[in-house]
Amino acid sequence: MRALVLDGRLTLRNDIPMPQPMSDEALLRLRRAGVCNTDLELIAGYKGFSGTLGHEFVAEVIQGPEMWLGQRVVGEINVGDETCDFCRRGITSQCRHRQAIGIAGRDGAFADYMTLPTRNLYHVSATISDDAAVFVEPLAAALQVIEGVHIAPRDRVVVIGLGKLGMLVAQVLRLTGADVVGVVRHEKQAAMLERWHIPSAAIEDLPTQRAQVVVDCTGNAEGFNAALDLVEPRGTIVLKSTYAGIPPADLSRIAVNEIRVVGSRCGPLAAALRLLEAGLVDVEALIDARYPFELAEQALEHAAAPGMLKVLLDF
Repeated sequence: MRALVLDGRLTLRNDIPMPQPMSDEALLRLRRAGVCNTDLELIAGYKGFSGTLGHEFVAEVIQGPEMWLGQRVVGEINVGDETCDFCRRGITSQCRHRQAIGIAGRDGAFADYMTLPTRNLYHVSATISDDAAVFVEPLAAALQVIEGVHIAPRDRVVVIGLGKLGMLVAQVLRLTGADVVGVVRHEKQAAMLERWHIPSAAIEDLPTQRAQVVVDCTGNAEGFNAALDLVEPRGTIVLKSTYAGIPPADLSRIAVNEIRVVGSRCGPLAAALRLLEAGLVDVEALIDARYPFELAEQALEHAAAPGMLKVLLDF
């Protein structure tokens, strides 16, 4: 089968053996997949990953328990061992021996076929298109912001880093009734926020130390430092960014201003599916390009271009 493999360099190979599902797994045939910033960070050296990339996907079950056969599904990307203390507490995302598809210890979705435990699968209703279903995992990650931090309707919330994830975070936060503003760097970002009735501003036009919550989706150290400028004393920074390197930051400001920093990663897929079914979040407007899977290497190059939003791979 074909697979986009990272092994020192990125290569689309067609000689990868078909994966064989274990007794608790299903064999999935990929329909569509999305390129995430994490994929680009892995290529740059984040986590030293080697294997098949990809974790945003929609697929069809072609082998496994009868109740799943023929179903269109998305999947929770974290695979726990079900025995450690975190798994016993239902916190699979922090399993002591966690694997994450296409990120850590397990091959991902940039391939014709993949396996995943059936406990990780979620049915996709007929009302959700393949294009929209690809966004379930990142939309769930956006929802994790309000899972980890209470956002009150009276709060001033600033979102910085309005790429693929930042745009989803801004839309999710809008649903809380909070005073949400997105930090924009170009007109395309401002226009997208305007269609969702979300105010935007250049970072230099925002007052310092006035936001109760700042969500950093930038993926760079400058973003975290900007968040430190914008958040008020005793406010909260939600960190959605991961880094290929170790960013410098003035941690003394966190202590002196008593700022709470909350790491935020994967979130509730079932809730993301409900938002898409209800039409409460616009995801398809974020699609900038699509490629057939045989052009996957070019697709990843395109996805790395400045200002690009979602690039899809069509199987």
